[in-house]
Amino acid sequence: MELLSRIRSEQQDLPEALRRVADVILDDPAESARMTIVDLAERSGTSTATITRFCRALGFGGYAELRVAVATETGRAARQHWETDIGQEILPGDGLDKVLGVVSNSDIRLIQETAAQLDLATVEKVASAIESAGRVLLFGVASSAAVAGEMEYRLQRIRVPTWSRSDAHSALTDAALLGQGDVAIGISHSGRTREVIEVLAEAGSHGAITVAVTSHPRSPLAEVAELVLSTAARETTFRADGFAAIHSQLLVLDVVYVAVAQRTHERTKEAFDLTVRAVTGHRYEPSQQPPAQPQSG
Repeated sequence: MELLSRIRSEQQDLPEALRRVADVILDDPAESARMTIVDLAERSGTSTATITRFCRALGFGGYAELRVAVATETGRAARQHWETDIGQEILPGDGLDKVLGVVSNSDIRLIQETAAQLDLATVEKVASAIESAGRVLLFGVASSAAVAGEMEYRLQRIRVPTWSRSDAHSALTDAALLGQGDVAIGISHSGRTREVIEVLAEAGSHGAITVAVTSHPRSPLAEVAELVLSTAARETTFRADGFAAIHSQLLVLDVVYVAVAQRTHERTKEAFDLTVRAVTGHRYEPSQQPPAQPQSG
């Protein structure tokens, strides 16, 4: 997992003093990589002992290791020539060329960060659980509900018994009916959506395998889940919070879907053949023309 992405994802769940250190590093990574431990402590209003605790929380033996890691990552980003408008504010009067640049660069970087931090061993476990599941329940609210619905469609297409819910009452009743061998997947960018946490906890209490898809691996949702799939998020103007995580959520679940399809190759191929034939009559052949639109007035 890329270091700055990890700090960003865990930032709000850190103790206050460690969060201030994270704020300084994320505000200007290149500058913080040049600071001594004393400089960073002064800039963040903490102590050198706090800086050491921050390093250990991230798995580093000391400040020297953290400093090198930050410097390496910022140097790599510079060599890759990422546009300076990543994260830049989009103003009401900006042209669409700038809007396209900000949005596309942000999304490209988001996908790469998500891929870099994705735990493939966890993906294997989730895919294996889905392959043999009697039932799969997906739950998310707001933008995460759309992601759950897309995953439902993909899994159903390859004959995995899957349901997605966006209503908490329906999801809770479905979760109460899950059992050993079933799978419940909760999707929440923040990992703090009460309804998603409740649904996953309910499913887990009945023996179902629980999976959290979240940008915050230290969040309450992650704590109640047996398996955690971590996503990245990059906010831009007009696309904050959950909107910023949709692409990474889709990427993670798409990798899971393909892994399930690999495990059920023959069944998946047969299902695709059947479904393609079923809708063939509703598609125009290249030589066909759609009916002409009636003239108005």
